[in-house]
Amino acid sequence: MNIAKLAIKNKTLFIFISVVLAVSGLVSYFKMGKLEDPEFTLKVALVVTPYPGASPLQVEKEVSEKIEKAVQKLDQLDYVRTESRAGLSVAHVYLKEGMPSKDVPQEWDHLRRRIHDIQAELPPGAGPPIIKDDFGDVFGVVIALTGQEYSYEEMRKYADLIRKELFLVDQVSRVELWGEQTECVYVEISRSKLTELGIPMGLVLSLLEQQNVVMDSGQADMGREKLRFSLADEFSNAEDIGNLVLGVADVTSGTEDMVLLRDVATVYRGLVEPATSMMRFNGKQAIGIAVSTVSGGNVIEMGRGVTAKLEQLKERLPAGIETDYVAFEADQVDQAINSFMINLIQAVSIVVILLLLFMGLRSGLIIGNGLILTILITFAMMRYIGMDLDRVSLGALIIALGMLVDNAIVVTEGIMVKMQTGVKKIEAAGQTIRETAWPLLGATLVAVFAFMPIVLAGDDTGEYTRGLFIVIAVSLMVSWFLAMSITPLWCHMFLGKDLDEKSIKTDPHSGRMYQIYRMILEWSLSRKKLILTVMAALFIISLAGFTKVDKSFFPPSTRPQLKLDYWLPEGSRIEALSDDMAVIEEELLKHENIISIGSFIGEGAPRFYLPMEPRFPVSSYGQIIINIDDSSNLNDIKTFTQEYLQENFPHAEPRVRKFPMGPPVEFSVEVRFSGEDREVLRQMVDQAKEIMSADFDSKEVRDDWRQKVKIYELKYSQARGIRTGVNREDVARALKLGYDGVSIGIYREEDRLMPIILRPPSEYRKRIEDLLTLDVRSMDDNIGTPLGQTISNAGLEWEDPVIIRRDRVRTITAQAETTAGNPQDMMSRIRDDIESIDLPPGYSMEWGGEYEKSSGSQAEVFSGVPISFMLMAIVVVALFSSFKQPVIILLILPLAMIGVTAGLLLTGQPFGFLALLGGLSLSGMLIKNVVVLLDQVDMYIESGKEKYQALIDASVSRLRPVMMATLSTVMGMTPLLFDPFWIAMAIAIVFGLTFATVLTLVVVPVLYSIMFRIKPSPS
Repeated sequence: MNIAKLAIKNKTLFIFISVVLAVSGLVSYFKMGKLEDPEFTLKVALVVTPYPGASPLQVEKEVSEKIEKAVQKLDQLDYVRTESRAGLSVAHVYLKEGMPSKDVPQEWDHLRRRIHDIQAELPPGAGPPIIKDDFGDVFGVVIALTGQEYSYEEMRKYADLIRKELFLVDQVSRVELWGEQTECVYVEISRSKLTELGIPMGLVLSLLEQQNVVMDSGQADMGREKLRFSLADEFSNAEDIGNLVLGVADVTSGTEDMVLLRDVATVYRGLVEPATSMMRFNGKQAIGIAVSTVSGGNVIEMGRGVTAKLEQLKERLPAGIETDYVAFEADQVDQAINSFMINLIQAVSIVVILLLLFMGLRSGLIIGNGLILTILITFAMMRYIGMDLDRVSLGALIIALGMLVDNAIVVTEGIMVKMQTGVKKIEAAGQTIRETAWPLLGATLVAVFAFMPIVLAGDDTGEYTRGLFIVIAVSLMVSWFLAMSITPLWCHMFLGKDLDEKSIKTDPHSGRMYQIYRMILEWSLSRKKLILTVMAALFIISLAGFTKVDKSFFPPSTRPQLKLDYWLPEGSRIEALSDDMAVIEEELLKHENIISIGSFIGEGAPRFYLPMEPRFPVSSYGQIIINIDDSSNLNDIKTFTQEYLQENFPHAEPRVRKFPMGPPVEFSVEVRFSGEDREVLRQMVDQAKEIMSADFDSKEVRDDWRQKVKIYELKYSQARGIRTGVNREDVARALKLGYDGVSIGIYREEDRLMPIILRPPSEYRKRIEDLLTLDVRSMDDNIGTPLGQTISNAGLEWEDPVIIRRDRVRTITAQAETTAGNPQDMMSRIRDDIESIDLPPGYSMEWGGEYEKSSGSQAEVFSGVPISFMLMAIVVVALFSSFKQPVIILLILPLAMIGVTAGLLLTGQPFGFLALLGGLSLSGMLIKNVVVLLDQVDMYIESGKEKYQALIDASVSRLRPVMMATLSTVMGMTPLLFDPFWIAMAIAIVFGLTFATVLTLVVVPVLYSIMFRIKPSPS
C-alpha cells in the first residue's frame, strides 16, 4: 500500500506517533551524554620499568631492548617507541589505528602477559615493569588545594579527605592526586659520632631496616577458638625512631650507657629531596586533585556533582584551606554545547525563514516542522545507539540541514504542482510518493554513502569524526521516511481545498523565474561546445589554483586557555625550574585578562582535555595552564607571554600554545633519523635543525634527545678496593649516602608508608669539591677510607640524557614550529635540503609531525572512497538501469572542485582534513540533486513527451527544489562560518554547492543531451 495514503487514512495514529517521537527526542536531548569533543580511543599504553643507578645506555641495552622484544610479539602492534633515561625505561606501545576500539583492552591483556614473561630476563635491580593502559583517561576536573598557613602534611591530609569523598560522586571514575610530594623521615647521622662511639654504619642500616616490618607473629589455639598474636609497631610517631637503641658504649667515666639513634643523628619529618614534581596555583603551593568521568558519562552532571560535594566539604575544612579549579570541563562542555545548539537553532531558523519566503506560508511550515521533527527523532536515535552530543554530532546536523529538507521540498512541490493541475489532494499525495519514493531513496542513500569513507577510516582521526557519518546517515534516512509519510499527511491537512476547474493551471511553471531559467537552458543547449569548453577551462584553472591553497590538519581550539611548556637545559635541577616558573607566574598574574594559572613543576598537567599530550616527569620540564577571561584575548595573551619569555628567559626553551582540536601532533614539522651510532645521528639532526632554523617561518627548533648532560664518572679499582677492604657496592652506597641519602626502611602511619632516609647533616652534603675525600666504609667496618683511594680515575664526561628508539632502532627527531602556522609550506621549502642530507649505509630518514598525521588520516579516508563510490554507483545504476546516467554523474563530480578551490582561495582558509570531508559531503549533495533531475527527465520521456521538451520541462520543474536545497544548505551553514573548527568545511560546501547548482541546472542537461543525442525538434 502507498505509505502516503496509509498515513492520510490513519492520520490520528501517525500524528500520535509523531508527537511521541518528538517528545522522545526532547527527553533524549536532556538525558544524552554531553562532551565538548567526541571521544576517541588513544591506542597507546606505557610500560615503565625502573632500573635505579643505570645509565641511559645500560637502560637501553639491558631493559628497553628486552621490553621491545616482548612488545613486538603483539599481533596488533603498530610501532613501539622507547625512551631510556638514567634509571628508567619508558616504552610507548602504539596499536594499529585500524584496530576496533572494543578490542583494545584485550590487546593490553596480551601485553601484560608478554611483559610478565620477560621479567626474569631483566637484570637484578630492574623492574618490575608497570603497564599504564589508562594513559588516555581524561580528568575533566582538576582541583587545586591551597593553604598558605598550613604545612604540606596538613594540606595532604585534607587532599586525601577530598579525594575519598569525591569517589562517592555519581559518574566519577578515578580521583588522583597530582603534583604530590612524598613525605619521609630523615635521619641525619654524624659519622664522626659513630666513629667516636665505635658503632659501624652497617649496624645502623641493619637496625633501621628491621624496624616497623610487618611480620606474621602466628596464633595459638584456645579450645574452640584461636588467638592471633599481633606485634605492635615500635614507632608510634616519627620521633620514636630516634629512640632506637644502637648499642652500649664505654665512656671515659667508666660507666656504660645505652646509645640511642638520636645521640648520633637528628630525626625529623620532611619532604623527599629533590622532589619529583610540585604544583602551585596562582603562585601558592598546591596539591592537585584530578577527577575523571566514567566512560560515556555526562561531564556536565559529574562536574555539578563535584561542585556540590566541595560545597558540602567546606564545613569540614578549616579556614584557609581553599579549593579552586585549574580545569573544569563541565563549564567548557556546557558553553560548547550551548554554542553548538545556538548555531543549530540559528541554522534551522534561517532555513525555515527561507522556506516561508520561497515556498509560501503553509508549504514552509510543513517542511520546517518536518525538519524540526527530523532533528528530534535523530536525537532519540543518537541516545538509543549510545552517541553523545558534541562538536561533531551537532555540526553534522547543521551540515545535513539542506539535505534534510530536500526530500520534503520535492514531495511538497510535487503535491502542490499536481493540485494546481487539478489532481485531488489524496491522489496528488499518492502519485507524488509513487513517483519519487525510489528516486529519493536512491538519492538519499547516495548522500549517505558519500560520507562513508569517514566511518571506514580506521585511525583516531576517523574515530574522532565518525559521528559525522552516523548522524548524517540517521538523519537523512529519518528525513526520507518522514517525507514519504508525515509530509504528505500534513500537505493533505494544511494545503487547502482541492481546486475547482477555474483555478486549475495548465502550466504550474509559468512564472517569471521559470521563464528566465528556460531561456538560459535553451541557450546553453544550443551552445554545448562552448559550455563544456568553459567548464574544462575553469576546471584546469581550479587545479592550478588548488596548489596555491594553504594546507593544514586541524585548527587550534578557541577554549579560553593557553598552555606554556617550559624547558630548561637537560640536567637542570627541579629547584632551578621552580624558581624560573615562580617568576613567570608572578608576571602572568599581573595581566588583567588572566583569571588564574596552575603550574605543574617537573611534569605536565593531567590530561583534562582529550587532545592533550601529558609529559612524563622530568626535572627540567614544567607546564603552566593559563586560564583567560575570554577566548577573544587568546592571541593577545599568547603574544604577551611569548615576548616576555623571549626577553627574560633566553636560556630556556618555552612554548606557548593554544590547545589543539582533533588528534594531537607534538610539533608541526618533524623529521626522524634512524640508525645505530649516536654521534652520527646527532650530526644528521644538527644539519636538519640548521636548515629548519634558516627558514624565515620557523621557530622553536630543537630535537627530542635534548642537550647532552654532564656526569662525573668514577672508575672503581678492584685492586685498591681489596687493599682498603671496600667493594664497588660500598663505594656506590657511600656516594648515595653522602649526597642524596639512602632509603633504609619504611615508617608506617595509618594507611601511609613513608621512607626513612639516612643522610649526613646539610653542612656535609652536596659539596662536590669534597668528593674524593668522601668517607667510604664497608658494612661491618667502622674505619673509613677516602673515596680517592678506591678509584683509579675520575672526571667529567658527557652523556645523552635520553636514548629514543622506534621499532628497535635508535631514532632522533628534529622538531620545529611555524610562526605563520602553515607547516606544509615550510616543509615544502626545506624538503629538498633536508632530503639531501647524506645518509650513511644503514641509516634512514622519514617525515613526521603534521605531514605524517595529515597524510595518514587522508590516506585512511581515501582508502574508503572506492567502496563509497562503488555503493553509490550500484544505487545509481539500479535506479536508471543504464550506464549513461552514471557516466553523466561521473563527469560532473570533478567540476565541483571549481567552487571549492575558489572558496578556499578567496577566504584564505586552508585545505585540511575537515575541508576534505566537506568535499566528500559536497559530492553526495551534488549526486543527490543530479539523480532526482535525471529521474525526472526519464519519467517525462516515458510519459510520452518529446525528448527535448522533456529535458527542458524536467529541468524547469527541478528549479525550485534545487535552488531551495542549495539556499537552505548555504544559509544554514552561516553559523559554521564563524566556528574555527568547521569554517574550512563550511567554505568548501558553501562555494562548492553554489557552483554545483549551476552544474546541476545547466551542465547536467547539456551532458544529457549529448549522451542521449537529443536535439530540438523542428517544431
